[in-house]
Amino acid sequence: MRSAVTKAVKMCGLDIDQIYKAKNGREALDLMDQHPIDLLLIDINMPVLNGEQTVRELRRVVELADMPVIVISSEGSKKRVERLTELGAAFIKKPFNPAALRTAVESLIPEEDRLEMACADSDSEMDF
Repeated sequence: MRSAVTKAVKMCGLDIDQIYKAKNGREALDLMDQHPIDLLLIDINMPVLNGEQTVRELRRVVELADMPVIVISSEGSKKRVERLTELGAAFIKKPFNPAALRTAVESLIPEEDRLEMACADSDSEMDF
């Protein structure tokens, strides 16, 4: 799934310098300690720390507490989505298309802070 998300990011024309991939929530938090990260894309179902636990840990770290988070998952119980939303995360249900990712980024990052994002085909039928 990490490869599909990477492909969706590139298809939307998000101007990114580096993509870091983590196998679990703990590894993601460790990467954020080691590298400047501007946006976290995360699944709910992961080993070690699930997505919700990872977002909760992230919000406790002063330097990372305001980081934009997008949860992309096939698991979307109403209560869990509400909890994630309360933590400031956007939620995209799998399967998704690049336009949904772009919309989520736009909802989290103020326009003046966004890099130019021009999705090649915002009505793309390609789902991930």
